[in-house]
Amino acid sequence: MTRPTPKEIKPMAQVAGVPVDDEIATRISNSIGPAFEGFAAIAGTLPFDLEPALYSIAQTQKVSK
Repeated sequence: MTRPTPKEIKPMAQVAGVPVDDEIATRISNSIGPAFEGFAAIAGTLPFDLEPALYSIAQTQKVSK
């Protein structure tokens, strides 16, 4: 889980139907970047980290300790 760059944000926004220019992509990157950095310590440890579509399945699985 890494901080998205403006070059990564532009195509994601376009696919979502909200095309943005370079300036807006940079602003988005700067605004959501700290959230990605905050979760970096636990990246890969959450069951839904790899595939959000499996979130509901991950929530119903029993974890053995």
